[in-house]
Amino acid sequence: MNSNQLLKGKKGIIFGALNDASIAWQVAELCAAEGAQIVLTNAPVSAKIGQTAELAEKLNVPLIYADVTKMEDMENLVSESTNLLGGKLDFVLHSVGMSLNVRKKRAYTDINYDFMHTTFDISAMSFHRLMQTLYKHDAMNEWGSICALTYIAAQRVFPDYNEMADAKSLLESYARSFGYHYGKSKKVRVNTISQSPTKTTAGSGVGGFDAFYNYADKMSPLGNASAANCAAYCVSLFSDYTRMVTMQNLFHDGGFSFTGISSDLMEQFSDSALGKSE
Repeated sequence: MNSNQLLKGKKGIIFGALNDASIAWQVAELCAAEGAQIVLTNAPVSAKIGQTAELAEKLNVPLIYADVTKMEDMENLVSESTNLLGGKLDFVLHSVGMSLNVRKKRAYTDINYDFMHTTFDISAMSFHRLMQTLYKHDAMNEWGSICALTYIAAQRVFPDYNEMADAKSLLESYARSFGYHYGKSKKVRVNTISQSPTKTTAGSGVGGFDAFYNYADKMSPLGNASAANCAAYCVSLFSDYTRMVTMQNLFHDGGFSFTGISSDLMEQFSDSALGKSE
């Protein structure tokens, strides 16, 4: 993709670039290519299991490790980022999610509630915690843009998505509620991007991922949106071309969200395909 310098002069923070399969990784690379100055951040554990430091070196940008469940870490991240970048922020990407119940293969009907609390804290409450920190520090420029990544399981049932569906519902609610207050007082916009199933480290850990990845690809008239596609969409929302878009849950899924049935699936599930007699 050719650079148009859409983000020239803008400054931002990118959460969650674990490896080159991460959407956040693609966003970071494209933001830098489009002229932005960025700070990368990730959980401290990512230093052992990810390649965020390699990306920071490749892009020649700062990396600040932060635990999104700790206010002191968030406050340090925001203050250090504005100091390193030499001013207020223009955009932030929240790409954070983790479910212990999913990792431990606990059924939705047999949830460990301590795990659930941790899931909500990391995957949803961290978004509110981030915005509250930015708000109190007056760390965003007017017309700045904050985006978080979500999934359509917040609106529809995907049984194996487990409690992450509930976390995403809460995440989207925070975007609307905090988006109102941030827009009213600071002219900052807040949106969530509901992305196609994407072969990231987190996504691939969900049971049955390959099945609903393939299903979504057959259902969507344009097919599944890739991580690179999502990065381009994020950049458009960070740019000045989308100044009046806020408090929205924006589906970026090749049309999946509004398709009832596709011709591919109709053929696959016809009586003749299933070997049923007339």
